[in-house]
Amino acid sequence: MNTRQHIIAERAELVDLLRSLTPEQWDTPSLCAGWSVRDVAGHLSIDAVPMHRYLLAGLRHPSVDRLNRHYVEEARTVPVDRLVEGLATSISGSWFTRWFPQLTLADHVVHQQDIRRPLGLPRTIDADRLRTVLDHPDPFARPSRYTDGLRLVATDMTWERGDGPVVRGTGEVLALAMVGRAAVSAELDGDGVGLLRTRMSGA
Repeated sequence: MNTRQHIIAERAELVDLLRSLTPEQWDTPSLCAGWSVRDVAGHLSIDAVPMHRYLLAGLRHPSVDRLNRHYVEEARTVPVDRLVEGLATSISGSWFTRWFPQLTLADHVVHQQDIRRPLGLPRTIDADRLRTVLDHPDPFARPSRYTDGLRLVATDMTWERGDGPVVRGTGEVLALAMVGRAAVSAELDGDGVGLLRTRMSGA
């Protein structure tokens, strides 16, 4: 599959997951600090926003963090069934997916794990999809502030990156660690884990 096909498959899996959730699960805190499961779904629904509206909102909220907060807060007034339906139908026509496919894929894979892990709903991520995310993490999460000077080595697939003290973990765990998800730090080992944890706690 190419990157676009991986995005469509990832979104379909996410939609199936969201359709299965109870009201209590929707309100569960995600791995994304300060966001519930519902908030993560609201964030991903940005794909349905037309480009001109997104750019205008960007002028009113001139930073990625502020813009994300704006759309998350806006989505809190939308019934969950409408959120899920929007996620189910928007991906094929999303300008964001068309212009920023690697960023979209990384955002989707990490955020699906942000939802699944607190709910105790693990999955096996397609290896090629995960490798693309590892090679191209979300730049807005500033992965270099966590990984500079470290060598990341996957233990369940052929993938490694960087130079320095080693941090080992599964591909999924490394993908989350690269964007600062401290909840996975106990699943890592190697000489570089202590430094990585310090960076996560200080971020």
